[in-house]
Amino acid sequence: MALVAALFVVPPTLAESGSAGGSVDQGNLGKAFREAFVEYWSSGDRDFSPGLERVVDYWFRFHVVKAVIAAILLIVLVALGVLLWRAFLRACGLGAGSRAALGSAGVLVTMLALFALVTMAANVQGAVAPFASLLSMLPTGAADGELAVTIGQIRQRLAAPSNAGDQSPPALDVMISDFARYHLAMAVIAAIVAVVLIGMSVVLWRKFARTESSDRRTRRVLGSFGALSVVSSLVVIVVVVVNTATAADSRPALSALLDGGW
Repeated sequence: MALVAALFVVPPTLAESGSAGGSVDQGNLGKAFREAFVEYWSSGDRDFSPGLERVVDYWFRFHVVKAVIAAILLIVLVALGVLLWRAFLRACGLGAGSRAALGSAGVLVTMLALFALVTMAANVQGAVAPFASLLSMLPTGAADGELAVTIGQIRQRLAAPSNAGDQSPPALDVMISDFARYHLAMAVIAAIVAVVLIGMSVVLWRKFARTESSDRRTRRVLGSFGALSVVSSLVVIVVVVVNTATAADSRPALSALLDGGW
């Protein structure tokens, strides 16, 4: 429970403590990014402006801290889940209420472990490409002033054929490449998770096949986790395919993001 609380409380605090003079925090992150983004686009440079550099650094630290806490939480939950399910399988002499409590606790811990896994993966992705992660904070609906002009110019550039002959602004090239890196990171992470899930599935189903039919409780637990790992691996494989395709051609996906369709 302490780690779950830390997952939401600690990252903003530690990320803010590393920012210059505390100029960027969770409260003004969106506003600071939009202002810095307009400044960066107007500069015509490839390198981030000082304001955008501060925002990106803050967001990078935020994701790193959250990914580390989520990883620790995942390890703790996996260990706790193993203990709970083993206790459930050995609970022959306990009453129905105790067995139900152990089973419910095991299910809850398993769901929390999946949540921790997804959180860790998403934050590793954000740490790999923090600038692309920040792009979701750009308004896709009504915008005014310089921000509306900037987004309109980016949309026009993205809508133009990539081989039109006009040289793309350096900032747009950075956006496209970082957006591709963002999705490539998730493709790699998801591929690793898929391999682990497939391996778990094979081990679980082999144990299921070797377990005597009279041991119904063990077979139910092994079969449930085997089915969960199979379904989860299929979902993760879809994530791999989608993110790989997006990384290979990130320009349409970036355009869809700015149009509010991603």
